[in-house]
Amino acid sequence: MSALSQKHLLGIKYLQLSDIELIFSTADEFLEVIRRPIKKVPSLRDKTIANIFFENSTRTKLSFELAEKRLSADVINFSASGSSVSKGETLVDTVNNILAMKVDMVVMRHPNPGAAHFLATQVNATIINAGDGAHEHPTQALLDAYSIRQKFGNNLKGLRIAIIGDILHSRVALSNIFCLKMLGAEVRLCGPATLIPRYIDQLGVEISYDLMETLRWCDVANFLRVQHERMDVKYFPTLREYIMQYGLNSQLLQKLNKPITILHPGPINRGVELTSQVADGEHSIILQQVENGVAIRMAVLYLLAGTRE
Repeated sequence: MSALSQKHLLGIKYLQLSDIELIFSTADEFLEVIRRPIKKVPSLRDKTIANIFFENSTRTKLSFELAEKRLSADVINFSASGSSVSKGETLVDTVNNILAMKVDMVVMRHPNPGAAHFLATQVNATIINAGDGAHEHPTQALLDAYSIRQKFGNNLKGLRIAIIGDILHSRVALSNIFCLKMLGAEVRLCGPATLIPRYIDQLGVEISYDLMETLRWCDVANFLRVQHERMDVKYFPTLREYIMQYGLNSQLLQKLNKPITILHPGPINRGVELTSQVADGEHSIILQQVENGVAIRMAVLYLLAGTRE
């Protein structure tokens, strides 16, 4: 088996193109596994994995847990609410106490950017970043790019991909930019000026504030959720105005006179970023993203387990 260049998955920016290609080819094999009647393999039956989530999560947490169980790993789930963290225990003490139970790998979501990177320098275990604040969410970017490759024949070179919505508060956007650019795609960000981070164009992406013009430009549109929970001030006048300017409905799609592929990392604010007709329509590959997420996370867990042998 080829090995990843990293011992942890902290962010896409630390990966090489060969790492991404290896993860994708490994995910191809695991996708076949999870479509079989017996969906389990014994690959990690000697490993114990802790899922440590300091923020609420449904899809990512379930996807990782399912991936771990498909690989026959022993799984520990830890939630910060109601734990000793609320009594003042530090992140390192919390994780070291869990590692004392002979845990091999830690999947962590944390509200602070850089938390996974910090933890990797402090503890002796493989760390997988399941989202750190508004910084990175590497497995989401990998499953997004993998889903797009499935749709377009395993090649993203020259493909025009738009990331639309709340870029400022998104951990998905930055990871997607790094991943898609590495794979040769052209990337454009679209949203209100108040939700586009300053200087992000230095990452080699285009910026647009016009949804219709962006939709005409792109082959793929990845819509991001408006993250009200991260907003301490108003970034646009009203939600109704945001929907009118940046929400996608079937009437807009019909005006394009060309097919585009729709993605969304979830959860969807139906009627805000996408109407139900669009989210559930023929252009959407949102459910494929969910299925691919398990295969991608199985691949990441399997490959990182191999780096510690």
